[in-house]
Amino acid sequence: MQDYIKRLLIAGLMALCISLLFLGGKHSQAEMLDIKELTSDWVWPAEGVVTDLYGTRHDQHKGIDIAGEFKTPIHSVGKGVVTKSYYSGSYGNVVFIKHDNNLETVYAHLNKRNVKEGQVVQQGDIIGLMGTTGDSSGVHLHFEIHEEKWTYEKENAVDPVLALGEAAIGQPVVAMEQKSNEVSLETIAKLRLTDETIIGSQGENVMVESEKINGRNSLAAIPPSKEKQVKHTVQKGETLWSIARQYNTSVEAIKQKNNINNSHISQGDTLIIERSGEKSYVVASGDTLISIARKTNTSVEKLKALNNLTSDTIQPQQILITR
Repeated sequence: MQDYIKRLLIAGLMALCISLLFLGGKHSQAEMLDIKELTSDWVWPAEGVVTDLYGTRHDQHKGIDIAGEFKTPIHSVGKGVVTKSYYSGSYGNVVFIKHDNNLETVYAHLNKRNVKEGQVVQQGDIIGLMGTTGDSSGVHLHFEIHEEKWTYEKENAVDPVLALGEAAIGQPVVAMEQKSNEVSLETIAKLRLTDETIIGSQGENVMVESEKINGRNSLAAIPPSKEKQVKHTVQKGETLWSIARQYNTSVEAIKQKNNINNSHISQGDTLIIERSGEKSYVVASGDTLISIARKTNTSVEKLKALNNLTSDTIQPQQILITR
């Protein structure tokens, strides 16, 4: 009789555990849908290239990193009220914004903060400039989203791609651009960063086009162009920095070649671009000189010599010359 009761208790406990797991799964899915709905009109906060995603670094990275040009404008993703604006040893210059949908966003490592606590901001307002303050290894924006409010433990953190749209390491993003479930021709063009650059852990040429695999947008290689000098027509949303990245050159080189005195370009302008002969690699989280040497078919000694490295220490978002 006791054995029978024990079996009943065990069966009951197992049924309860399965029910809780099922309910938990349903809750997570509903929560995910809610975040997408609550942020359906949000925009990307900065122009640049995605260099790290949520959940990396042994699940310690609770945001998304966007690397860009020094002092790139940082925009509020939506209307809200500034809850904090201060300097932190870890976040550097950081701004927190509480939105009407009860989400709080965090913008860290800024070079400069343009807003104060209690200030009301509209979507797209420039709240600061991109920098590398605090615990940062390079110029980038670290962006976080939290339900209700940010806490030190970050237990309320939400994956930013739910609000901003799908993203991958090496993917360029455009400030003020809304998320989309489909990849447009403009997005595909912006994914063509350079035929001479390898991004992060992808380890292959990043000349890419979109194709659907199992219903999701994927990336496939396109044979690179071998032309060293090309004419580029400026598209909507492009900047000298994004164009320089696309052709593996520098802003200064483009300005000099086209007799441009400032950074202003307009849609429809034609620029003469000379591609750089160097190959480069953007360091991703978890990379080492050994792993990069394997991916780029070179040696650790050559990487150190080309980049004037005195040690084996490298940081995410660091750009290494590989040839």
